[in-house]
Amino acid sequence: MRRLGVVTDMTLREMLRRRGVLILLLALPLAFYAVRRNDSGEAIRALFLGLSWAISAAALFSASAGRAVEPRLRLSGYRSHHLYLGRLAALLVLGTGIGLPLLALVALDPAQSKVRAGGVALAMLLCVTVAAPFGLLIAAIVPRELEGTLVLLVIVGIQMVVDPAGSAAKVMPFWSSREIATYAVDHTGSGYLDRGLVHGVAFTVGLAVLVAVLSTVRLRTRSHMRFAPGR
Repeated sequence: MRRLGVVTDMTLREMLRRRGVLILLLALPLAFYAVRRNDSGEAIRALFLGLSWAISAAALFSASAGRAVEPRLRLSGYRSHHLYLGRLAALLVLGTGIGLPLLALVALDPAQSKVRAGGVALAMLLCVTVAAPFGLLIAAIVPRELEGTLVLLVIVGIQMVVDPAGSAAKVMPFWSSREIATYAVDHTGSGYLDRGLVHGVAFTVGLAVLVAVLSTVRLRTRSHMRFAPGR
């Protein structure tokens, strides 16, 4: 646990040191929300998508920045699960810190007085828990930051234009937030809430498992390497 905490603390310090990046991470979902504020449903959905994009991008750049120090940490006795779980925990803390003021904004905005605040809070939580491993997964598959950012942009762009009622939408990572947004804004039955919750939890677990597998393979000790005997 101590080593896991060290990696989490190290990752958080690294991200908090970049104040300009943190401001941009908060400004992105705010901009999405402000553009659509007069339409309650679209504003909430845009806010969720902006939050998802921000945390995914933070995870992508965090993983890319930490790749240089990971071999040294492994040589110091850190296991691969310490590294990816510590980074994931730091991203969840960061996402929660960004999501809370956004949730307060929705709760205090008179234009959203009829929105179910509990549904909004749950959707934001799922946005963060899905986006963090999703960004780490893109970083694991596409090591270079520019290519990874383009992949993220393509996926989020498809998420924005795909028909949410179609079958293709259900394989997109942030479909759960659209379902719960429908429940929160349109006051539909609990079916939307249940489907969104199941989808979000399934994607969170699935993405986290994929990140764990890819990180373990990448950081594994090479069996063909041997320490030279002392003279």
